[in-house]
Amino acid sequence: MRRPANATWLGALLGGSGLLHLVRPRTYEWLVPPELGDARAWVLASGVAEIGTAVLLAPPATRRAGGWAAAALLVGFVPAHLHTFRVVPRKPVPLTVAAVRLPLQVPLVAAALRVARGRA
Repeated sequence: MRRPANATWLGALLGGSGLLHLVRPRTYEWLVPPELGDARAWVLASGVAEIGTAVLLAPPATRRAGGWAAAALLVGFVPAHLHTFRVVPRKPVPLTVAAVRLPLQVPLVAAALRVARGRA
């Protein structure tokens, strides 16, 4: 059975990102809002969750569950994206990157929901 395109690229994106979270956690620690506590633990846990979600997206039997997991995970990352505005230097390039990252969650969540609903 052919794997749908949304599941393929979403799985690759989440799997790659999850791997980076585990290999280079310091890169992501500043994104964790301090109100959540230990940043390293959150980064590592989110990396494992991303890899687990990517694994769910691969086989047809778990693809829909993977879509729901991906949607939940991506929505769960919104506080980190909002926190970015609190900590990013007030310079054009960092602010632009932060401003672009947040709305990118919308098509990612939409793609995950298409997979979850069996439409992709």
